[in-house]
Amino acid sequence: MKRRSLGSAILNGKCPRCREGNIFPVAMLSYLKLTEVHQECPHCEAVLTPEPDFFYGAMYISYAFSVALVINILLILNYVFGDPEISVYVITVIISNFLLLPLMLRYSKVLYLYGVGKLKYDPEKSQSLK
Repeated sequence: MKRRSLGSAILNGKCPRCREGNIFPVAMLSYLKLTEVHQECPHCEAVLTPEPDFFYGAMYISYAFSVALVINILLILNYVFGDPEISVYVITVIISNFLLLPLMLRYSKVLYLYGVGKLKYDPEKSQSLK
């Protein structure tokens, strides 16, 4: 079996221990069940939520994503479109936040789980439980 790289596992929302099982019950870009995370990895049965409210810390990462998005939109609109009306800024920020909401929420949880969670990659877990 081919080993999945760390970057590929993070981009696809896979379990930090086996890098095979999905962290979320639905696709990464889905608007359904935005906050739901598997309690255990469906592949290696690692506990993905070690305690209640574990993912509250992911709000800081999500906030950083939102701030980066707003700054980038403001810069792009200002330099590319020559300082449009304030309503254009507001509407563009609201629409882009709505469109990227699942992406920002889910990747903040994935990054938080990989960064703060105690699960470390175990290649034998990814191969033995198939």
